Amino acid sequence: MATSLKSLSEYSSKNIVDISAKKFALVVSEWNEEVTEALYSGAYQTLIQHGAKKENIIRKNVPGSFELSLAAQWCAQDETIDAVICLGCVIQGETRHFDFICDAVAHGITNVSLKYNKPVIFGVLTPNTQQQALDRAGGKHGNKGDEAAITAIKMLGF
Repeated sequence: MATSLKSLSEYSSKNIVDISAKKFALVVSEWNEEVTEALYSGAYQTLIQHGAKKENIIRKNVPGSFELSLAAQWCAQDETIDAVICLGCVIQGETRHFDFICDAVAHGITNVSLKYNKPVIFGVLTPNTQQQALDRAGGKHGNKGDEAAITAIKMLGF
């Protein structure tokens, strides 16, 4: 959990593997674009920083976070893709819509990972407010996109 004591952009350098030959799909929700673009930037830059080649990073956009699961499945079924990173943001509203979307996306992404036996990373913010989202998308708590990219790298080295 991101708190004042932990930054999402800080990580251990243990189990960082060579990813120069690995291919990544970054699936990005267009909903809450200010936040998701920052998440994408963090993930992309972290992959590049750790040796991924630009031509091996594919970006796919989806309308909202709910669509991340199906898009992740389409990417994961491509045998040339080594890892899929799903980036989205669902902000708590006044209705239970938030609960249904977050639950469905978490289960969907998990199921895709298990079905295709490859890393499919949950880089989805589920904050209470827009400010909390911004704080976790390059703000005072770091960037969940960085964390998602590092998670993909480390899972490839498992």
